Amino acid sequence: MSTESLRHILAQHPYFEGLDDAHLDLLTGCAKNLRFEQDVYLFHEGEEANDFYLVRHGSIGIEVDVRQQPLTVNSVGPGEVLGWSWLVPPHRWGFHARALELTRALALDGACLRRKCEADTDFASELLKRFAHDIEKRLYRAWLQIADVYGK
Repeated sequence: MSTESLRHILAQHPYFEGLDDAHLDLLTGCAKNLRFEQDVYLFHEGEEANDFYLVRHGSIGIEVDVRQQPLTVNSVGPGEVLGWSWLVPPHRWGFHARALELTRALALDGACLRRKCEADTDFASELLKRFAHDIEKRLYRAWLQIADVYGK
């Protein structure tokens, strides 16, 4: 996929809506297009977190081990992002991620982004605002799930 195509996909993805052109260029330099067949794991708990993923098509299950069996506790789909672990040391995944169906995503290289964030604090600020908003939404959804399970 060409750099121009990657840039266009990033610009159209809801997660990066309103991002300025210079920052889109920085993202594009760290992006690659990927495809995951159903039931393929993107990563496992404890592995090094090198990327985060922008889901374009399909869905990805977030799994934890319960009694040595994977349990899907959440999922992400088109327009959503997967993975914050690249941001904070020790950069290790705290869960497994598995394609629940044929899934297309852009992977953004975490080390590449960390270098660009260190060099451009405005870029770092834009990314952190977006991740903080996403983390807040996910925590709220988790609290609603907990209330639903234990509130009965």
